[in-house]
Amino acid sequence: MNVIVTGVSKGLGLEVARTLLNQGYNVYGISRSKTDALEQLLNEFPQSIHWVSFDLSDAESIRDIVFKQFIGLKTPIHGLVNNAAIAYDDIATNADLNALEAMYKVNVYSPIILSKYAIRQMLLHNIAGSLVHLSSISVHTGYKGLSMYASTKGALEAYSKNISREWGSKGIRSNCVVAGFMETEMSSALTDEQKAKIYRRTSLKKEVSIQSVADTIDFLLSDKSESITGQNIFIDNGTI
Repeated sequence: MNVIVTGVSKGLGLEVARTLLNQGYNVYGISRSKTDALEQLLNEFPQSIHWVSFDLSDAESIRDIVFKQFIGLKTPIHGLVNNAAIAYDDIATNADLNALEAMYKVNVYSPIILSKYAIRQMLLHNIAGSLVHLSSISVHTGYKGLSMYASTKGALEAYSKNISREWGSKGIRSNCVVAGFMETEMSSALTDEQKAKIYRRTSLKKEVSIQSVADTIDFLLSDKSESITGQNIFIDNGTI
């Protein structure tokens, strides 16, 4: 089975790729850069992981570079994981249009265009595929300075719900994984005090396990979740 994973060079994307590779998937990974950890994964699974350097802010080039040149239009696609995202954190009264637009290009526009062409290849090859989009707990509970970032993830949740209705008759499913706070590079700028404050808002009083999120994505891509679509799956240590 062939699955596209974005933001594959580090953090959750890297863990998702590793988890899927260990389950026997072929992974088509997309990221701007190649980290040492990704290089190691490429060496460990040379036949099963394929990688392309691509900047997801360039949504107009997705069809040509990602689907025509990298994957190939004749390659059956069974799943897509829209994981890549950038965060523009600031209070609403400081909103900068250029920074906001840059974030929407990566967090909203590219996932929509990637889904467009992934669905087309699923239809072409008569595949009942699965789309998984990474959302954030910030959509559902407020955090100071995250209103603009949360708006991109809220848009993705609305998109996922609606395309599950559009394509359910073809067996194509779409779900969002709503992740709580994880120890990733995106959160590395937070102080220990800020992290502790976030943990106190959860039932389990700790950070969310990246492996737990990766395993849930694996489940949503598999036939084990064949009756789950149009849903938001919360992995948040009981924040909500």
